[in-house]
Amino acid sequence: MIIKPPYVPLPTFAALRENMDTRRLFQQHVAQTSEAPLAIHVKKAEGSRIWDDDGKEYIDLIAGISVCNIGHCHHSVIKAIKKQLNDYMHVLVYGEMIESPQVHYATLLAEHLPASLNSVYFTNSGAEAVEGAMKLAKKATGRTEIICFNKSYHGSTQGALSLLGDEFWRNEFRPLLPGISHLEHNSFDSLDAVNKHTACVVLETIQAERGVFAPSVEWMQAVRKKCNETGALLILDEIQCGFGRCGTLWAFEQYNIVPDILLLGKALGGGMPLGAFIAERQVMRNLSSDPTLGHITTFGGHPVCCAAGLASFKVLLKKNIVEKVKKKEALFRQLLKHDKIIALRTNGLLIAVEFSSEEINKKTIEHCIANGVLTDWFLFAPHCMRIAPPLNISSKDITAACGIIKDGIG
Repeated sequence: MIIKPPYVPLPTFAALRENMDTRRLFQQHVAQTSEAPLAIHVKKAEGSRIWDDDGKEYIDLIAGISVCNIGHCHHSVIKAIKKQLNDYMHVLVYGEMIESPQVHYATLLAEHLPASLNSVYFTNSGAEAVEGAMKLAKKATGRTEIICFNKSYHGSTQGALSLLGDEFWRNEFRPLLPGISHLEHNSFDSLDAVNKHTACVVLETIQAERGVFAPSVEWMQAVRKKCNETGALLILDEIQCGFGRCGTLWAFEQYNIVPDILLLGKALGGGMPLGAFIAERQVMRNLSSDPTLGHITTFGGHPVCCAAGLASFKVLLKKNIVEKVKKKEALFRQLLKHDKIIALRTNGLLIAVEFSSEEINKKTIEHCIANGVLTDWFLFAPHCMRIAPPLNISSKDITAACGIIKDGIG
């Protein structure tokens, strides 16, 4: 499908003044997360394209950091949001009222997960799902120690940050949670640390912010075996790599294992804020007594967000989008060949283009943005370019974007 850019009339003086005022107010009143934000003034987003206030068009290779897996503003999602808005929005804190969007979405998720993952706790975000899962693991096992891995990313809240596997990003916010060990990823020796005191082992199925690193099948299966032997719960974080991003609906399917708790977010909401942790029903019941309301959230599982997520998931399943991911991955691999590309790591449409330096990557990214391709870097790998487009991006857009990337490498 070719998306035509919207008609953008020549800006009037009043419009230019308004855009200038918006940029100034952005700097003054919206809390900044970096000293040099992209500051693209977005006016419209549709499919795999974004347009700014000047009418400039961008091919989106980020998808909101793996959020918009079926593209921006899919008509089915918009329709579901509008319908739910007309019915009701927030009514009471999560878990107290029967709200159809939550019920139907949780049911559909359970139908497409292993039988043991049948109880869904909706949150506002992936990081909040991490927090809830940590509490659930401690309560269910009666243990306090947690094992996670270096170069892992699980979010920026205090608990999630405590799991984050990079001291540079943790250090300024200490003291963090006690009882957490950071071990070497994909190391069999690390598994010796899992014992009868371990409440849970937490890891990304695919390490994203490290620059797309997949552990071996043998190691993942050994982690599962060790958890079985010690009674520790295995928590897999698929907040970035779930919902078809890696070429299968869930990345853990590629390892022939099943987690005790699955973490979801990003694409879960179809563009709306939504997270979830999913476990077996009896395990999840640990949060409903001693104390009652052991984990609560006001806006988690908001009915509008669940309606959007449900509609998005249905599109993902019905349009055979996931089945085409590997073919598009192959096209990126075919086109992204350059003597300055040190490595190209791909897992479906989660892709890292590795350069020899951060400077080359920065220059290439700047060229891409200037020439209408939106891309980015990785938190733990600033020398690697992030490519994680909507899963239904066209071959034409992939080809055009890769050409601009290679022109920028020089």
